[in-house]
Amino acid sequence: MDKLSWFYEQSNVDWHQLSELYRIAPLGEKSASDLETVFTNSRFKCFIYDSNQLIGVGRALADGLDCSYICDVAIHPEYQGIGLGRKIIQQLIYVSKNHKKIILYANPGKEGFYAKLGFKKMNTAMAIFSNESQALESGLLSDA
Repeated sequence: MDKLSWFYEQSNVDWHQLSELYRIAPLGEKSASDLETVFTNSRFKCFIYDSNQLIGVGRALADGLDCSYICDVAIHPEYQGIGLGRKIIQQLIYVSKNHKKIILYANPGKEGFYAKLGFKKMNTAMAIFSNESQALESGLLSDA
């Protein structure tokens, strides 16, 4: 593995390469145009490259004061397990530090990972998902 390069802006991002990264991570199918929209509308973002290959990514929607929401963190399967996801989350926490709250939702079974980074379980979080049945099936939502 060559020295990794970190970028915090998106001017040279290949959105199709990013879409493929989400597919193989595996975090689902996300179109290149949708990814360009959501990253453009995110205050904070980071991209990790090994040479010209995009191997890690994350973003945070943030309003500059009250709330920063960390989402869409993905690591290429060949680079998982070496701490890159942790470093992306730590970077997004750092750039979000002046916000009153930093929020994320964890995939079921990953809560312990985020707890080690300082996140606490919320007791009152509620959500509406466009694909509610899939969110219920995966354990992200409950009918309670």
